[in-house]
Order: sequence, then C-alpha cells, then structure tokens
Amino acid sequence: MKNNWQTKKLGEVCDIGAGNSAPQKKELFDGGKYPFFRTSDVGRIHFGVIDDSTDKLNEIGIKKLHLYKKGTLLFPKSGASTFLNHRVLMATDGYVSSHLATLKAKDSILVDRFLFYFSLTVDSRNLMQDQNYPSLRLSDIQEINILLPSFHEQRRIVKILDEVFEKTTKAKENAEKNLQNARELFESYLQSVFANPGDGWEEKKLGDTSIFEIIDGDRGVNYPKKSDFLDEGHCLFLNTKNVRPDGFNFDTTMFISKEKDNTLRKGKLQRNDVILTTRGTIGNLAVYDSEVSYENIRINSGMLIFRPNVAKLLPSFLFEVLRSGIMKAQISRHVTGAAQPQLPIKTLINFAIPVPNTLDEQKKIVARLREISNETNKLETIYQKKLADLEELKKSILQKAFAGELAGVCS
Repeated sequence: MKNNWQTKKLGEVCDIGAGNSAPQKKELFDGGKYPFFRTSDVGRIHFGVIDDSTDKLNEIGIKKLHLYKKGTLLFPKSGASTFLNHRVLMATDGYVSSHLATLKAKDSILVDRFLFYFSLTVDSRNLMQDQNYPSLRLSDIQEINILLPSFHEQRRIVKILDEVFEKTTKAKENAEKNLQNARELFESYLQSVFANPGDGWEEKKLGDTSIFEIIDGDRGVNYPKKSDFLDEGHCLFLNTKNVRPDGFNFDTTMFISKEKDNTLRKGKLQRNDVILTTRGTIGNLAVYDSEVSYENIRINSGMLIFRPNVAKLLPSFLFEVLRSGIMKAQISRHVTGAAQPQLPIKTLINFAIPVPNTLDEQKKIVARLREISNETNKLETIYQKKLADLEELKKSILQKAFAGELAGVCS
C-alpha cells in the first residue's frame, strides 16, 4: 500500500442518501424530462453505467422528489435485489427509487468511477442485519472505510481498471456466446433426429400402454408432511431440485422413514424408470438407472413415472425423445396455469413421440446423442471455466487496485 493513501469513511467523502417512493399514477410518466431509476433498472447496465432509457417523470410527477446528479452511484439497499450486489453510475441526472442507496462523490476529493470500482469490492451481505429481511442502513454505509490516494492517482487507477474491465467484458461476452452456441448445437441435433424420423419409425401416443406405463405419485392422506422429512433415512423423497433438465442432481436431499414409506402406495421408483416433472417447472427429466446409488426413491406430487416396456423401448431412448424439441413444443402448447404451471396426465397421454421399431436403432441413436452430448459438455466446461477465471481476474485486479499495487501498470 502506498504511504500517501489516506483512510476515510464513505460518509466523509460522499453525500449518501436514498431515493423516493415511485409515483403510482402512469400519467405522471408521460412526456417527462428526467428518468426515474428503479432496482430493475440497476440490473440493466453497460460497463457500470446506467443510461436514461427508462420512464421519465413530468413536472407534476416530480413534485417533492430529489433530482440526483449524473455520476451518482446507485445500488439496492432493500429487498431481494440487495443480494445481487449490482452497482451502477447514473449517466444522466434523474430521480431514484427509495429502494436504492445513492452515493455522490465529493468532487474535490473522490472520482466518481473510483467510487464505483471501490463499491464492487463491498459485499452487501456483510452489511445486512438480517438476511431473511435484506436491507442496508445508510448509517452502516457511511461507516465503510475507503483508502484514498491523490486525485491524480485515482484517475490513473480508473484508467487502468476501465481498460481491464473493457477487455474482460468483451472476453466474457465471447465466452457466453460460445457457451450458448455449444448448447444450441446439441439442441439443434437433438431436434433434427426426432423431427425427421426415417423408415422403420412409428408415431406413438404417450397413452399407449404397450410401450410404457405412466404412474402418478401418492397424493392421499398419507402424503408426507414437513415434519416427516429427514436429513437421512430409508427412502429418498424427490424434490424439484433433484430432477433437472438433463438428469438427477443430489446436492440437496430429503428422506422419509421406512415406516412412512410403507404407508404410501403409488410413486415408488423401479430401475429403468424415467421421471418427468409436471408441476411448477415442467419437463425436467431423469432416468433411474444403475448409476444412481439410492435403492429406495419416491417421486413427489409434481412428477410422473414413465415405466417403459424394455422389450420395445429403451429407457435411455425415452429420456432423449422426452427432452427433444418434439416434446417441448407440445408442452408449451398445452401447459396450463400461470402462477403454478402444470401438465395433467389427461393432457399428456395425447402427446405423440416418434419411436424406432427396433431396439438396435434406438441404441444407435442414443449412442450418437450421448457422443455429441459429451462433446458439448466438454465445451461447456471450458467456457464455464473461462467465465469463472474472468470473474477471478476482475476480483484480483480490484484487490490490487485498492491496495495500491498497480504502481507499475499503465503509468
């Protein structure tokens, strides 16, 4: 750290406050001059700056509201958005929501973008009194320590950080685009396989009991209550976190006892069963194959079991066709309920899927899809690591910047 850096409180070098409640009448936003920034706008940023492409208040709407100056730093101070650690600078004068903290650097002491970059090192969670009711007190923000070099040195550091963040932002955009392209490539191939079936394929309804049985869960009086669930136990009871778009995830689990398991009727898995989520999140899938270590598993009330006739239909093929665009298109047309989407069995049984008549053909298709899926997963791993490395690089550069360790860079 440089010897001439001084420790200050944010309250000493910034004017700190909060915005006003948003006017509720729509007509107050007609033909206005200055924008009104909300927490949702703070998430819509470009390189740390928020523009004025939001609703603008007219003269009636601005009555008793404080007009904040260009260069004011905004970040959420109450509500769920507080966890997101969004930080932006206003690129124009404007009005601000009461859910946002406002920090305006004192011009003679602190550079606006130096304050912005410093704010990225502050984790809102460390300032919360209770994370169940996320909020930040202005008095706590005022007490945050900031190490300040000279005005000239602040500008030099900002120049370095602008260059680094611009490069990392472009690199991140490229990595995200490549990641999306990799996923779309697999989805495209998956779609092409089932959208253009060859000779020897037959269209089957999901209600065709000759190829599989659809089994619902037990929704009767013995359905487990919250008090029945255990951290460990005899039978794994699936929840929505366990069945993902492309298989099982057991990072979090809950169980029921053997006694409770014995009181339930339908809904217990057998090997080779395929699970489909049909309430809330629709269309997530998993196969209960030999790789799953749990011997006793039950579905919850928002899932269905597809139990294939393995003499006619491979579980692995069923899994692939159910996650294809053929199935997704039918789900999107027939799912009901806005607040709690659901896909009833009586609707599902009328869906159609293409099925090869031979198990050998099904095996070939699955093998090819798994090959492409594995390659896609490798690419996704590479791009995900790239994104994680870029985030770590930004954190490292920020740490060096505010420890006075960028002396030899871009001088």
